[in-house]
Amino acid sequence: MRMRLNKTSQLMLAAAASLLAAGTLTACNQITGTLTVDFVYVTSAVAAGPDSYGNVDVFEINSESGHMRQIPTSPFPSGGRNPVAEAVASDQTNLYVVNQDDNTIVQFVIGNDGKLYPQNTVNTPGIFPLAVAVGGKTLFVADTYQPLPTCSPAAPCAGSIAAYPINQDDSLGIPFTNSSISAQYWPLILPASPADLVTPTAIAAMPGGSSVFVAAYDTTSNAGYVYGFAVGSGTLTPMNGGVPFPVGIHPSAIAADPTGTYLYVADSGANTILSYSVGSNGLTPLAGGPVTAGNKPDAIVIDAKGRYAYVANAQDSNIVGYSIANGVLTRISSYAVGTQPVAIGIDPAMNQFLFTANFLGNNVTGFQMNPADGTLLNSQFSPYAANANPTAVAAVSHVAVAKQ
Repeated sequence: MRMRLNKTSQLMLAAAASLLAAGTLTACNQITGTLTVDFVYVTSAVAAGPDSYGNVDVFEINSESGHMRQIPTSPFPSGGRNPVAEAVASDQTNLYVVNQDDNTIVQFVIGNDGKLYPQNTVNTPGIFPLAVAVGGKTLFVADTYQPLPTCSPAAPCAGSIAAYPINQDDSLGIPFTNSSISAQYWPLILPASPADLVTPTAIAAMPGGSSVFVAAYDTTSNAGYVYGFAVGSGTLTPMNGGVPFPVGIHPSAIAADPTGTYLYVADSGANTILSYSVGSNGLTPLAGGPVTAGNKPDAIVIDAKGRYAYVANAQDSNIVGYSIANGVLTRISSYAVGTQPVAIGIDPAMNQFLFTANFLGNNVTGFQMNPADGTLLNSQFSPYAANANPTAVAAVSHVAVAKQ
């Protein structure tokens, strides 16, 4: 039986069809059109799948509202167990994920729709990698322990740093060789007390990759340090004769400004942020001393123009914003996020949207940054559900990957 529709019914159906089509186009356009400004990659440490691999959630950021949502094929396997850190290649077309329990770094090509395609996997020279950074065409990784036969969680030793050249296709080459010990790593030793157990906590590469700094905690003496290395052709040269710079009590995060002029270190032992100028000989503390952070600052990020810094305080479940003038930090305000933020990032396309990975909240909090004063406003429908126990964040510009 055929049903005849009156004019009103036809109009209503047409309107409904138009709304459905518009919704479909909007959903599609957020990925393929101009509304998607960035893709954000959030690793989750909880194992999933037959290989007990971790996950990488892929979110797209809407350029108008800051709304973050996972792309249809998300999440992706991290390629290993317990992913804890990640970094993006300088051209923003590849993602590197550190899987701590497997001692591996997995290279993923990023598709123009944000999808991840695993390419190559390398083992880190040391044991239990925990931090990674990219500077120019070099990838740096910090390992919890050196690769010594006598070293294990039951009998820990000092940590180490290694450096990989990034090839033309963004794969990782053979690690740099430390000629002084004929090995592919540099131990984080305190020359005055070589038996001390020094554990790396974070790593930051200078823009362009001319130098790299590693924050570390001396568990023997309960003191903090930052090790500096100049990057040469296939090698690292320790700054200050290999003597690290004393930095607070327990450095927990580290970040450089976009010019490479200043370095900022979060100290979870003293709940402060320390500021330094960076020179050829290393670090010089800035006048005014440390500024107050929240409880247990675990992550720090500097915006692309070097005007603002944002610190995630894990115990307070908030972030604190600071303005920057000549390297000096001045507090703006604090903002609530999900439970235990452990990672923080800013979108690379517009330098406008900020996001945190909240480890115990199992979610991601999003904000929109006011470029005039650095204040933050919650993004639409924030927070956003993630897989259990998110550990790290990284982001790429949609425009950058679309040019592939």
